[in-house]
Amino acid sequence: MDIVFIQGLKIDTVIGIYDWERKIRQDIVLDIEMSTDIKAASKTDHIDQALDYKAVSKRLINFVQNSECQLVETLAEKITQTVLKEFEVTWIKLTLNKGKVLTGARGVGVIIERSNG
Repeated sequence: MDIVFIQGLKIDTVIGIYDWERKIRQDIVLDIEMSTDIKAASKTDHIDQALDYKAVSKRLINFVQNSECQLVETLAEKITQTVLKEFEVTWIKLTLNKGKVLTGARGVGVIIERSNG
């Protein structure tokens, strides 16, 4: 299995359960690993044969900026399902970091793995 990854994708969104969180936009940071077969792309050296990480990034930026989930768990699940359904990916590992929202912690969030089938 080959992996294409995106690290540190920062996106602003409305997320949280508290009233004050529903009134502001917060940055989340995504680290994404996606399974794909890179053999065809490596032979042709053409983007049409590759998992286009720019296209994945643009889709997720648009999706996350327009979402208004309360829980990071909900947003993480929706992100992974979007990638699995819309791109030629059979497995995804997502780390969603909400940042410094907990006193004394550098970050909080979830790490999930999902696959098709």
